[in-house]
Amino acid sequence: MHAQVDDEIVVQSHHLDEQPRRGRILEVHGPGGTEPFLVRWDDSGHTALVFPGADASVVHLTHRE
Repeated sequence: MHAQVDDEIVVQSHHLDEQPRRGRILEVHGPGGTEPFLVRWDDSGHTALVFPGADASVVHLTHRE
C-alpha cells in the first residue's frame, strides 16, 4: 500500500450497520510511501500510527502545490 501526505485512508467496517472509518494521512513513515502512516481519524480527531490491513484502502487525492 502506497500513500502520500493528505491522502485519505478508508477502513471497511466488519458490521452491517457501521460506516467505513476514514482518516487523513498526516505522515508517511515507510520507504517509498509505504506504511506505517500517521493518520488523523475523521470521526474522533484522534491521531494514531496505522499499519493498515487488508480491509483498508488509500484514496489518492489531488495534490496542490
